[in-house]
Amino acid sequence: MFTQEDIRQIEQRGSDVKTAQAQVERFKKGFPWMKIVAPATPERGICVLGEKEADEALAYYDSARTDGKCKFVPASGAASRMFKDIFAGLATLESGKDVEPGSPVHRLAGQIERFAFYSEELFGKVEDTADYRRSVASKVLGEPGLGYGSKPKGVILFHSYPDEKRTALAEHLVEAQDYMRNADGSARLVVTISPEHRELFEQAYAAVKAEYEKRYGIRYDITFTYQDKATDTIAVDAENRPFRTDSGELLFRPAGHGALIHNLNSVEEELVSIKNIDNVATEKLLGVTARYKKVLMGKALKLRDAIFAYLEAFEKEADPASDSCVKLCDEVEAFLDRELCVKLPAQADPALRKAQLVAKLDRPIRVCGMVKNEGEPGGGPYVVEAADGSTNLQILESVQIDKNNPQAMACMSSATHFNPVDLVCCLKNYRGEKFNLLEYVDQDAGFISSKSYQGRELKALELPGLWNGSMSDWNTLFVEVPLETFNPVKVVLDLLRPAHQ
Repeated sequence: MFTQEDIRQIEQRGSDVKTAQAQVERFKKGFPWMKIVAPATPERGICVLGEKEADEALAYYDSARTDGKCKFVPASGAASRMFKDIFAGLATLESGKDVEPGSPVHRLAGQIERFAFYSEELFGKVEDTADYRRSVASKVLGEPGLGYGSKPKGVILFHSYPDEKRTALAEHLVEAQDYMRNADGSARLVVTISPEHRELFEQAYAAVKAEYEKRYGIRYDITFTYQDKATDTIAVDAENRPFRTDSGELLFRPAGHGALIHNLNSVEEELVSIKNIDNVATEKLLGVTARYKKVLMGKALKLRDAIFAYLEAFEKEADPASDSCVKLCDEVEAFLDRELCVKLPAQADPALRKAQLVAKLDRPIRVCGMVKNEGEPGGGPYVVEAADGSTNLQILESVQIDKNNPQAMACMSSATHFNPVDLVCCLKNYRGEKFNLLEYVDQDAGFISSKSYQGRELKALELPGLWNGSMSDWNTLFVEVPLETFNPVKVVLDLLRPAHQ
């Protein structure tokens, strides 16, 4: 399958032939569909808190001990998708035609003064002409101008204030000083970026670091980390043969956000908050954002402490057949079912039953914010059945659901919530040791997508998503959070929404 030149190329990327061969075989056999039992809903699977319960979770966060806190921000890739419609409109204008009223470029140019990246020096006074629209689109996307068409979202000016303008990265720094302070007065951030964007991120960070540290009485500790090239996956053609470029080389593609489990595995802190780079709002919403992030962390720490107590109790039970151990097993089974939707196959042997329960408890923990489904894109929360016959909570993307399975589609259509990528994780076990997160990935939870390269069709392999299959074997709790905490900027016109004005 591979030539000596192919092998050299594979190994130069930090991978190996065995891995590349396994990826080609995966294209051939595909991925199994996830076995959905039911959508996670407020009736079973999603915890809906009243104000008193939210206050109790927040108080638990304030009082519980933690072995360090860290904000993990996926920020790889350019903002090309954010400006996809603007690129299309610019092409129309450059062909000599005007764009339709109400089209993205028409709205961008007509309301350009409302965007944080507007300056009269660059864009001039607003005009209702095709030439002005072409000028605006060209200056937003290219050079000379802002060059936003090839820059990462993290360094784009999102928000305007009376005395400053803030990038998405700056808003994450402001959030971090509120709800991710460590006991030593630091705020730790790990931001995943592309190597070619490092200088832009460092400049954006340096522009605000000193001012924010003084203003908020904080000390920032930030690490910019890359998605490892060794995690890129090989592409294949329609016949599942390795895809080759015009020069005959193999084509590798980034394997999606699932590759970031390696970056997360390098985090030393125990309590980690995960939130995408574009999911920020102006500071007027920081109160509700910080409150519910602390609520999620409080729920995570309370769950952690309950699990740790059970594991410590199991350590004291030398005889799995004793009345006390059987009673403990009964209690833990009820706890797992009630809190985490984990139902286990019946196990008659007392020793195997105890071992099974210990294994289910002794795993990384994640608490995921869930928002009521009002039409926004995002993965959905479900109760699924695992290969061992047990049930658990999972976040599934639509591509992981069998559209030809009526029961699965019924579950999908009756889902009440979606995942806004608002997670809190506990990464250490009850002995204070770091989990090896790579041991808890479901390799069968990836997916195959259709892409193109220079006009040629190909198939791409995505690794199990960071908050999907990469966290498949974690202990999972879903908690409803207000819609106000979810303010993604998927396209540039989203910056006109109230949360960003």
